[in-house]
Amino acid sequence: MKLSLVLSAAVVALGAVAALPGSAEARDRIQATGSSTVFPFTTAVAERFGQRSGKAPIVESTGTGGGMRLFCAGVGVNTPDVANASRRITASEFDTCKKNGVTPIEIVVGFDGIVFANSKQGPALQLTLEQIFLALAAKVPNAQGQLVDNPNRNWSDIAPNLPNAKIEVLGPPPTSGTRDAFNELAMLEGCKAVQRRANVQIDNRACQQLRADGAFIEAGENDNIIVQRLAANPSAFGVFGYSFLEENRDKIQGARINGVEDTVENISSGKYPLSRSLYVYVKKEHIGVVPGLQEFINEYVSDQAMGDDGYLEKKGLVPLPADRREAVSRAARAATGMAGL
Repeated sequence: MKLSLVLSAAVVALGAVAALPGSAEARDRIQATGSSTVFPFTTAVAERFGQRSGKAPIVESTGTGGGMRLFCAGVGVNTPDVANASRRITASEFDTCKKNGVTPIEIVVGFDGIVFANSKQGPALQLTLEQIFLALAAKVPNAQGQLVDNPNRNWSDIAPNLPNAKIEVLGPPPTSGTRDAFNELAMLEGCKAVQRRANVQIDNRACQQLRADGAFIEAGENDNIIVQRLAANPSAFGVFGYSFLEENRDKIQGARINGVEDTVENISSGKYPLSRSLYVYVKKEHIGVVPGLQEFINEYVSDQAMGDDGYLEKKGLVPLPADRREAVSRAARAATGMAGL
């Protein structure tokens, strides 16, 4: 190809970027934001992509909720191209995207388990979802079936076989997709178990309201900080994604939940009660406009990244089954946008 043609193509591409609504100047790097759980996986893909392209995408960790707000705010180089999410886009987020002219391309990148972990210097626990609810809910039923402020101060207040130690759990803030998933998978399901056993009615909002008396501590979006604090405090527990446990098994351990261990096999099969899917959303309107965005997607859904023994599995991602992975890859490579939920 003649040099003049190459230069013309480059000018056209950059001009298209600048023409996006709300842009001030052309942008030549992909921008991703969102979930702290998905952050290490997207960062790994960005590094591989950058080795070939010379321009690694910029990846920020803002939490799923914050990332989706930025992603759905509109089209243009002042908005991110990619949103990492540790839960699926909500109906209200999708409606906001649609209203603002954003068509999300949904990529299920793999599975993750939410772990309930503590220092290896502390006790190895086996917990039920009901016990997690009784430890962390703001209100629990008393013997008369009335909802009262949670009176449980020590784990042994819940069950005599649990440690006689203060309940202290470090977890994600409300902006985190991990918090949303924990509320749904642990708190809501544990609340249902309490309702069945005690024959009481508790509405879903109360089921998912966490304590604000110091037993549950919002520790921010950086899960590595939670891991460090657990290593320094053997009596505390933390709630975060499986990949952070996998990377720090020399220092911390995960509790069995309902008798099930947090292994790759149990997470991928759904046997582990706190299993969930992880997502990446790409702005369809930016493909072909922000340089390299489609190629970045192709790298993310490649077998070298998402496949069995891929480099994301080595980071702690639990891969999708081969047939589902192939379907996800085909849709992503075709830039198939979401028509609805």
